[in-house]
Amino acid sequence: MPSRLGVFLAFLGPLVFSVSLAGHHSFAAQFDGDKPVTLKGPVTKVEWRNPHIWVYLDVRNADGTTTPWECEGGAPNALTRQGWTRNTFTLGQEIIVEGWRARDGTNTCNARTWRLGDGRQVLAGSSNPTAGGAGR
Repeated sequence: MPSRLGVFLAFLGPLVFSVSLAGHHSFAAQFDGDKPVTLKGPVTKVEWRNPHIWVYLDVRNADGTTTPWECEGGAPNALTRQGWTRNTFTLGQEIIVEGWRARDGTNTCNARTWRLGDGRQVLAGSSNPTAGGAGR
């Protein structure tokens, strides 16, 4: 007969594992590969943290108003290996983002590339499997 501790651990292990998986998602679970977006605006915030970096910007609309957007990039470690640093973007810097919109219609995107004000284009580390290697 199994011990109480053994039974407890048998149930606890899968629970702990499933909680850690819930924090990470596939591209298709959150973003729509059939809804490309191109956004332009100044950077308002950068979050350099695992599992993905986030770049926030204010996109100017045709009527002169602005809409805040948040764009997911790759993992900090992978981006560092490509030459990125926490200071690649500066607050207020104008950028152009190409990526894919969130399935839920929010102003969230998975970025494929970021074009900096000086014309440099940097790969964002997209998790889209059809990005043609753009993010890797």
